[in-house]
Amino acid sequence: MILDMFSLEHKTAVVTGANTGLGQGFCIAFAQAGATVIGVARRSMQETREKVESVGGAFKEIIVDLSSPDAISVIMEQCEKLCDRVDILVNNAGIIHREDAKDVSEADWDKVILLNERLVFFLSQAMANRYFLPNRSGKIINIASMLSFQGGIRVPAYAASKSAVMGITKALANEWAPYQVNVNAIAPGYMATNNTTNLRSDAQRSEAILERIPAGRWGTPDDIMGAGIYLASKASDYVNGFTLAVDGGWLAR
Repeated sequence: MILDMFSLEHKTAVVTGANTGLGQGFCIAFAQAGATVIGVARRSMQETREKVESVGGAFKEIIVDLSSPDAISVIMEQCEKLCDRVDILVNNAGIIHREDAKDVSEADWDKVILLNERLVFFLSQAMANRYFLPNRSGKIINIASMLSFQGGIRVPAYAASKSAVMGITKALANEWAPYQVNVNAIAPGYMATNNTTNLRSDAQRSEAILERIPAGRWGTPDDIMGAGIYLASKASDYVNGFTLAVDGGWLAR
């Protein structure tokens, strides 16, 4: 049956930034598709756990500050204790800094690049070396952005990092596709999450954004679930290095 290709039964998925928003949405979706989910965040993921368990899923957590120098080693050590293997990695965690380009400090720039770009590459590398390449299977889903395609306003570090995410996705796909490791990305449009709280509370800016979205609304974590399941499942086995926009038609305008 075609729907069997979308099953994640007997799979283990690691999702960073799993405590709220899109990360939480991925956890719920993967659980509904049959995967065991390991959430990674710097604080308790109790709400995510409750939502995953409410749909009959299994949830485990790794609490670590992803900006710390030893974050990746902590994640890998904990994965060894929590599961036999990892099949899916979602690099979802990220931050945004809004400020005029002329005023951005090196410290603020580095914070964004560290989490949005450096962590994506080196956590993918660690997971690939430990699980995906030896097993000749694995799915990596990076979370890109509309600003992987555009420059944005007052978010130069974020735009740079998300452009890099698209490049990293292609580069890793080129090297790891021969090992049956699929590396792809999702570029969410304007979503109703923590990162867009300030935009949505600015009536003028929010109206300008909504006017450009053909779907006429902000996206939600539910809107991203189908794309996540597709890229995490067997259904996407011949998809490599692609960034899928889930944007209500924003880029079509």
